[in-house]
Amino acid sequence: VQLQASGGGLVQPGGSLRLSCTASGGTLDSSTIGWFRQAPGKEREGVSCLTRNDHSTSYLDSVKGRFSISRDSAKETVYLQMNGLKPEDTAIYYCAADLSGFLYCDQGAQINEMDFNPWGQGTLVTVSS
Repeated sequence: VQLQASGGGLVQPGGSLRLSCTASGGTLDSSTIGWFRQAPGKEREGVSCLTRNDHSTSYLDSVKGRFSISRDSAKETVYLQMNGLKPEDTAIYYCAADLSGFLYCDQGAQINEMDFNPWGQGTLVTVSS
C-alpha cells in the first residue's frame, strides 16, 4: 500500500485548507490513519489520528478545535480539515497508516510515528500573509 498526501498550499493566517490522504494498492478503510507534520528545524509531531471504523480520534493540543480528521470510505480518502490556520502550523504534512487497524487513537496520548507504516510523501502547508 502506498499513501499520498495532497492539498497543501499557501494560505493566509485564519484561512483553511483540507488535506487528503489516499492509498494505492490497498484500502484505508480498515486502517488507523495518522496525520503528522514537520516544521523547519523541528522534529516531526503527530497532529491527528483516526481509528478504523472511525471509533475514535485524537488531536495535538495546539490544533484541537481547529483541525478535524474524517474518512470518506466511498472515496477511500482520509481528510484533515484545517481551519483557523496560524503561521506556526506551517510544515510539511504527512499521512501514515497502521494497516492492522488495531492501533487506538487515545486523546491525551502522544501520536507516535513509530506505530505507523507505511507513510506517504508530504504536502507543504505554508501559513503566511
